[in-house]
Amino acid sequence: MDLRLTPRMLLEAYRLGTFPMAESREGRALYWFDPVQRGIIPLDGFHLSRSLARHIRDMSWQVTLNADFEGVIDGCADRDSTWINAEITDLFTALNRSGHAHSLEIWDAGALIGGIYGLTIGGVFCGESMFSRRPNASKVALAYLVAHLRRCGFVLFDTQYLNDHLARLGGVEIPRMEYRKLLAQALKVKGDIRARSLPGVQDVMQLRTHRS
Repeated sequence: MDLRLTPRMLLEAYRLGTFPMAESREGRALYWFDPVQRGIIPLDGFHLSRSLARHIRDMSWQVTLNADFEGVIDGCADRDSTWINAEITDLFTALNRSGHAHSLEIWDAGALIGGIYGLTIGGVFCGESMFSRRPNASKVALAYLVAHLRRCGFVLFDTQYLNDHLARLGGVEIPRMEYRKLLAQALKVKGDIRARSLPGVQDVMQLRTHRS
């Protein structure tokens, strides 16, 4: 019997609120997680600081959607310690090809300098990982992604866990049962990350006026 995890099985797991991680890049086993405290970024509560807003207004970087999914996931795994192994890479690459997983990239003069990837189900964006090769690149990616998700009908941005970086950008922790209620509601929503073009600078600036 073939017990290998398939992309369809992975999607169903996310619908139940669980997600996999490996112990390391070389690890072959996947472990399932369902945190007692779940990290989310409220889509009406992103913290666009004055300094980040100024950086976005002045920057010459380019922002794209799904232009280099494999480059983003490779960038996220390119660190001393990672939970992204070959199986996770293969599964999410397959989900990207089928339109369920997506990446947002930050470029500088043709070089990929940052990005974030995750998968979408209904009105949920399940953020998996992000990376930065320049100061502020991952912050810029998150700001553009939050603005884009709002425009495309999404209602929940799941970050799985909360770290200091996400907390400074408005991320919060909520209890598992509260997350499951939000997830159930969001699964009924039809978000489409490809429904609109990426936001412009002025659209991202509006995040400063939409904080709850």
